[in-house]
Amino acid sequence: NVPEEQADKLLLASWDLPKAVLEKYHSLGVVQMFEWQAECLMLGQVLEGKNLIYSAPTSAGKTLVAELLILKRVLETRKKALLILPFVSVAKEKKCYLQ
Repeated sequence: NVPEEQADKLLLASWDLPKAVLEKYHSLGVVQMFEWQAECLMLGQVLEGKNLIYSAPTSAGKTLVAELLILKRVLETRKKALLILPFVSVAKEKKCYLQ
């Protein structure tokens, strides 16, 4: 569980994301994460590029964790990222969404 003193980490606004990114998530109704999502982002050195393996049921919110990790790394390092998705339809959807 997320310690009480880090409860603000559940809010997307506390992750130093650009205003445009926060506005996009907010327009989709995403203002905060589940505890397990914040825990993933706070594990070890995952935000510094270390590996993370996590498992959750379909529609549990795995994609949000991946998107936040990718966005933070791209914005902070100014490097490109490669996002591999299983279906063309999902890839097209994410392309539009992330633009």
